[in-house]
Amino acid sequence: MIRIRRAEERGHTRISWLDSRHTFAFGSYVDPAHLGFRSLRVINEDRVAPGQGFATHGHRDMEIVTLVLSGVLAHRDSLGTGSEIRPGEVQRMSAGTGITHSEFNASGREPVHFLQIWILPEREGLAPSYEQRAFPESERRGKLRLVASRDGRDGSVRVNQDASILATSLSAGEKLTHALAPGRHAWVQLARGSVLLNGEALAAGDGASLSETPQLELRAHEASELLVFDLG
Repeated sequence: MIRIRRAEERGHTRISWLDSRHTFAFGSYVDPAHLGFRSLRVINEDRVAPGQGFATHGHRDMEIVTLVLSGVLAHRDSLGTGSEIRPGEVQRMSAGTGITHSEFNASGREPVHFLQIWILPEREGLAPSYEQRAFPESERRGKLRLVASRDGRDGSVRVNQDASILATSLSAGEKLTHALAPGRHAWVQLARGSVLLNGEALAAGDGASLSETPQLELRAHEASELLVFDLG
């Protein structure tokens, strides 16, 4: 069974320095019909103006994964981390018992475009932690590269949940498949381009949930980037 969440149906926050699209209910966007999928709670597609960003704020009991699509995002947190996140890199922050952080566009000239993902942890009260790794396009080109997983296998960042995130970059006409084990579910989020997912057309910003489906089949109409969430 596949259910599609179209880009234009998402919630929208627009202020002077931020353009944010919300796949699921978030902040002032209240949507009881779209509260998340399995352990996946938030997918926000954010564009932040040059030199602007989110001032220091706090989180608890959430696995937060950030992937930059273009530009550079500067991160600071109460663990003492100071980093810049660039395209092809994945940041994982486990908020656990409490963490504060800020995120700013590191450029004074160009916008930054990124996806921020929240996953519910398998239990509350974990120790806060931070991790960041690079996954070059050569590792994602034409194949699904594991970038986040419960056990950190294959060099992926660790998330405290039975969830895996796989990323791919496809050229026009490229195809790939991903098998879902019995009892598993998937969410596909298209960041760029256009693809066919099990025969259904997806455009940039579209997402889709899949349950009781043994295999995902993807075919790109044009150069495309997407994420596959394999969820318990």
